[in-house]
Amino acid sequence: MASVTSLTASVHQHLANALSATLPEAAAADPLLRRSDRADYQANGILALAKKAKANPRELAAQVVSHVVTGDVIKDVEVSGPGFLNITVTDKAITENLAARAADPEGRLGAPYAEKPGTTVIDYAQPNVAKEMHVGHLRSAVIGDSVTKLLEFTGETVVRRHHIGDWGTQFGMLIQYLDEHPHELDHKAAQVSGEEAMSNLDRLYKAARKLFDSDEEFKTRARRRVVDLQAGDPHTLAMWQKFVDESKIYFFSVFEKLDMEIRDADIVGESGYNDMLQETCRLLEESGVAVRSEGALCVFFDDITGPDGNPVPLIVQKSDGGFGYAATDLSAIRDRVFNLKANSIIYVVDARQSLHFKMVFETARRAGWLNGDVKAYQLAFGTVLGKDGKPFKTREGETVRLVDLLDEAIDRASAVVREKAQDLSEGEITERGAQVGIGAVKYADLSTSANRDYKFDLDQMVSLNGDTSVYLQYAYARSKSIQRKAGDVRPVAHPELDLADAERALGLHVDQFAETVAEAAAEYAPHKLAAYLYQLASLFTSFYDKCPVIKPAPPKDVAENRLFLSEVTARTLHEGMALLGIRTPERL
Repeated sequence: MASVTSLTASVHQHLANALSATLPEAAAADPLLRRSDRADYQANGILALAKKAKANPRELAAQVVSHVVTGDVIKDVEVSGPGFLNITVTDKAITENLAARAADPEGRLGAPYAEKPGTTVIDYAQPNVAKEMHVGHLRSAVIGDSVTKLLEFTGETVVRRHHIGDWGTQFGMLIQYLDEHPHELDHKAAQVSGEEAMSNLDRLYKAARKLFDSDEEFKTRARRRVVDLQAGDPHTLAMWQKFVDESKIYFFSVFEKLDMEIRDADIVGESGYNDMLQETCRLLEESGVAVRSEGALCVFFDDITGPDGNPVPLIVQKSDGGFGYAATDLSAIRDRVFNLKANSIIYVVDARQSLHFKMVFETARRAGWLNGDVKAYQLAFGTVLGKDGKPFKTREGETVRLVDLLDEAIDRASAVVREKAQDLSEGEITERGAQVGIGAVKYADLSTSANRDYKFDLDQMVSLNGDTSVYLQYAYARSKSIQRKAGDVRPVAHPELDLADAERALGLHVDQFAETVAEAAAEYAPHKLAAYLYQLASLFTSFYDKCPVIKPAPPKDVAENRLFLSEVTARTLHEGMALLGIRTPERL
């Protein structure tokens, strides 16, 4: 089905026509239209046009008004202030537009697909093998998952990549220890939980570390083992694979708790690029992008220097022949551009790694791997802070385990659900508690602009008041409740009816869903969608308070129209929350 033209786009077109009829040379001018609290819309573009044409802005505004076609879409236009236009749309246009959105057979609410969709590779959710996931892993996963959903909704082909830390010198110590204690990762039963897998790995890691620090002979054997690993010795690789497999059991259990789909085929860790490292170095050296400096292969930048004023290079290969993160990251870019045919590559990575990525991207540009056709972008995110505004730690100063955090959120949310539940079974309370708790954690993260730090405050997150996912979930459940109680009243749009202020405000906002999603996807900015949805829930709450659907019973056509408004709002909330990765239970 063709997408639905939004009211904003219709009004914009009417004004553009009136502008070019008034001033033919202004045919391409932007009327600068925005939503307003003085009217439905305000257009501010005439001031700049008047300045250019050396005309009086109020007189020019009056001339434009005389050319505006009113009737179906625009009800009224008036000049205000120095030459602003205040525009009111017809109630009929609002209802008809929403009816067209509700009739979309694809269930997309009339949202268009992008004109020229491409292929985006998104690198997010990057835990480390044999290590516990902590609160720092939360943001990459949650932000990356939502951006993936937003892009796919617009028609983009999205390739997910989870660049897990699964290579490096620390594996020498672990593999050597497992070789000498071969039953350390054995399972008690056929089914193993993520918690058991992690505790196996944790126990082995601590034991290996202790031995490594206290026994020189073991340290020597462990270091030899790194050489075997890098040389591809089959027995050593088989031992390494055990650590990867055990870690995946744990990773998948955490992502399942986060209600997030992570597919095995999308996990391509650092090891996935080993075969490309030598070639990457050769290409960089032969093209002169990288040069040898004190035995290491380095890339230098004019604008990146250390405190002493000397240049700080990106080291692609160390003087001992070993490869650092840069070689792996540059090889991954080659793979993503030439094999996966990416037009865009997004890295959802902590802001503290910004300098590294700036150097890597610039190196890839100089090598010709990134060019005008392919862009790489670091979606840098800030730090998770505790209530005190300091980096989030346990009382003992330890990093907070992600699983503990999610469990606590689910416990808190379950208490809120239990308190409000009227007709839910114990099983339903458990299920809803998880949906509300995980939703609360995701929404707190996604409603903050990614590059800002945010405070992790569970009391605030599961509050029924304020900008929380629980507030949005309750608005959705309330709408579903109205539909269940409506009896034989059916949701039917009645464009001939006048709308109350709360109905108009809600209808105009629902109509902006498609534009908001397009903007959030184009800017990789889920927080813009979150802000829209919070406003939607607030307007729905106001509509619910002021415009009865069932009691006291309004006339049948008014009841049908209000039920229709309630339903299209619920669908918009459901669709929007799904793009944030958050469930909307029908009963709470």
